[in-house]
Amino acid sequence: MAETQFVYDPVAPCLAAPHGSRRSLDRLAGKVIGFIDNAKPNFNFLVDDLCELLVSKYGVASVVKRRKRSASQAATEAVLTELTEQCDAVITGSGD
Repeated sequence: MAETQFVYDPVAPCLAAPHGSRRSLDRLAGKVIGFIDNAKPNFNFLVDDLCELLVSKYGVASVVKRRKRSASQAATEAVLTELTEQCDAVITGSGD
């Protein structure tokens, strides 16, 4: 009898953006930076330090942090939409 195996694709879906709507950052000062915490150990410590550095040294206006339920699950559509609407750039992270 053949055994069933499941293969999961770890790649998050890409939000479709209209052609030419992609913005580049010429500077960080005054920008809002988002972070998606993948829920692995220690990423929260790294992101806290990065946020402090971005604000104090580079003049980032604010930081938005959202945490996934687990490293194996994609961020929800609501989180992706929220970050897309609020942030000038979003960084996804990994810890361990």
